[in-house]
Amino acid sequence: MLNHITIMGRLTRDPELRRTGSGVAVASFRVAVDRDFQPKDGGERKADFIDCVAWRQTGEFISKYFAKGRMIVVDGRLEMRDWTDKEGNKRTTAEIVVANAYFGDSKRDGDSAGSYGGSNSYAPGGYSAPAPSYGGGYSAPAQAPASDFAMLEDDDSQLPF
Repeated sequence: MLNHITIMGRLTRDPELRRTGSGVAVASFRVAVDRDFQPKDGGERKADFIDCVAWRQTGEFISKYFAKGRMIVVDGRLEMRDWTDKEGNKRTTAEIVVANAYFGDSKRDGDSAGSYGGSNSYAPGGYSAPAPSYGGGYSAPAQAPASDFAMLEDDDSQLPF
């Protein structure tokens, strides 16, 4: 079974960062996502307002670098949560549990988020993944030496396929 969702929209308010009793960070926020189609009568395009929750480093990243009005791309899973309101009525809420968050605009487009801490503004979860390591202490070279490549003439008969 598959439960994966990706949305792109603007934050309706600043993310709210809280901590659980054991100190785990959790950020909650709402994203306004425009619908892909415009009404036939020429009216305004509608938007859906989707609640999101991000845990641990992802939640800290979102609360630090995103603010109201900022474009965000979120992927994760959709969860249904049951709760009881102040009057004792049972309620159900749908929310996205965020696995990764990405910048949906550039710093120039949304100048409300301050410094990004690096040039990679498309890093999952808000941080750059470490370079992959290969067994035996070997790490891939950053660039292959130029001598490994040879120019081919326009004659396709030299190609091995």
